[in-house]
Amino acid sequence: MPIQQLCTVAAATKLNDYAWHLVLEAGRMASMIRPGQFLHIKCGHSRMLRRPISICEWMGDEPEDLVSVVFEVRGDGTAWLSRRKPGDRLDVLGPLGNGFDVQRKGKYLLVGGGIGVPPMLGCVTPGSIAILGCRSADREMPALTEKFREECKEVILCSDDGTVGYHGFVDAQVRAVLEKEKGFTALLACGPKPMLRAVWRAAAEFGVPVRVSMEERMACGVGACLGCATPMADGTMKHVCKDGPVFNAEEVDWNA
Repeated sequence: MPIQQLCTVAAATKLNDYAWHLVLEAGRMASMIRPGQFLHIKCGHSRMLRRPISICEWMGDEPEDLVSVVFEVRGDGTAWLSRRKPGDRLDVLGPLGNGFDVQRKGKYLLVGGGIGVPPMLGCVTPGSIAILGCRSADREMPALTEKFREECKEVILCSDDGTVGYHGFVDAQVRAVLEKEKGFTALLACGPKPMLRAVWRAAAEFGVPVRVSMEERMACGVGACLGCATPMADGTMKHVCKDGPVFNAEEVDWNA
């Protein structure tokens, strides 16, 4: 069960002109987290709705009990959050959502696009290969890229405009990796829906199972409203916040 508590900001770092990294003292919440889950953070006293922020890393052993999150400034709420300093306290609800089922001995192809890169760090295993995509060099998060390099077997960068890494989209690199590397337990991905659809189709050519973390606008974060309802291939609707954000790729209606 998720819990609601006040978390003290332990560190706040600007990753680039758009993204921020916060480390929170999360107490017992840190020991409850699974890869791919998120926190729902209240952003200012005058803002009723919380902001869903993907969990990047966590340490659930006392005395650390730390959780880190990464977000981009996209409105008033996240702008407020970006101004928090060490020692400030945040009203946090979490962990929320169904995450990735990651086995420590598994071999995973990890694919992140844009702000979908940070949550993939929590999915890393020693045999993992990570493909990290961004629009351009100014959108890359070098500090996170370095962490992936420290923990992954291989890291591949690509950008839409070619200003960092390979020029092109991540699905091209997925095909390139799967053509030469075998034995993946699964492909795990997080990013915008067009990217996830392309990655799923690329991996399907090689018979690799795909799990995707969907990015949708959320309101309540606990499945009580219809703000993040998304169509499934069987004709049903599911809540990204409660039923997801992680789904088997074949469950999703990619044509909706």
